[in-house]
Amino acid sequence: MPRAPKRRRRVLKQDLHTQTEAQCKDSSSSSTCSSSFPCSSSSSTSSSSNPPLPSIPEEELGGDSTQSIALSPQEACSSSAVMTCTPRSQSNEGASSQNDEGPSTSQIVGDPEAFPRHEIDAKVSDLVEFFLHKYQTNTPTSKEEILMCVIPNCQDHFQVIFDEASECMKLVFGIDVREVDPTVHSYALAISLGLTYDGMLSDVQGMPKTGLLILILSVIYMNGNCAPEEEIWNVMIGMGLSFGEWHCIYGEPGKLLTEDWVQEGYLECHQVPNSDPPRFQFLWGPRAHAEIRKMNLLKFLAEINESDPRAFPIWYEEALRDEQERDRARIAATDAFAMASSSSSASSNIAYHK
Repeated sequence: MPRAPKRRRRVLKQDLHTQTEAQCKDSSSSSTCSSSFPCSSSSSTSSSSNPPLPSIPEEELGGDSTQSIALSPQEACSSSAVMTCTPRSQSNEGASSQNDEGPSTSQIVGDPEAFPRHEIDAKVSDLVEFFLHKYQTNTPTSKEEILMCVIPNCQDHFQVIFDEASECMKLVFGIDVREVDPTVHSYALAISLGLTYDGMLSDVQGMPKTGLLILILSVIYMNGNCAPEEEIWNVMIGMGLSFGEWHCIYGEPGKLLTEDWVQEGYLECHQVPNSDPPRFQFLWGPRAHAEIRKMNLLKFLAEINESDPRAFPIWYEEALRDEQERDRARIAATDAFAMASSSSSASSNIAYHK
């Protein structure tokens, strides 16, 4: 089975480091796109009609950057469409071969001889499937229920299995497993980053697609808030997704990018003026701007990169500006509401005295 979370983490790591180096050399590139294409979005034009699907010559994709981040091209799914995750303890390139040669860091937690790596992977996959069911039915769960129903007799390995399954839910499906009561270790599942979309109401029923959406929005963010289609498709290919090919979780990637997420307001897809052959660029849509705080997204990316948001100063400064702008907007809205309430109260008093 594919190692999707590891692949996704490597995609974001590669983009973070590549973009950091490029933007440190030319900081102006972080705030503007090509001079022929305005970065300021116009949501009314993008949402009113679906843009054509991008058509990129195959030889223009899969360059050095793609080769450096792409792992196996396989994207097979199990019968339950649950992907096996690669834990952070297997971060090096030879992790898969080491699984057969000796125990990983997570494997030696508890009794090192009780669970070989492949059995832990199987338990992680079972728990991911269990978490998906809980999310789809909007029901909480607990450590007791997990140990009883999903991974019985795994008390010593619970934390390893739980952490890896939670990471898989976050990276593949964009779903957070949150502890709501530490005294009884109860958990609820919610969409990451405060998004209100999970993609379950589509022609691929029942599978959250928020993880891929967050990945695409992150790529746009790391490319100065405006990413060329070639960059987006290179990342998709690095994830094992191909234009025009059906995927059991995400459906047809081209439709997701240029129709579904545009109509939902999370993306804008515009043709670059005077481009021949036509070229497209992707920006955040109004719904993404409204729902995602860039500081939260940066923390999400830093966590994947096992780093700190301050380690990426260009994006950290932009995220701080975003926080300040949101604070000013909130204060202005509060003041406007207070003034309106005061005016209404004064008018009522005048009418009463009359």
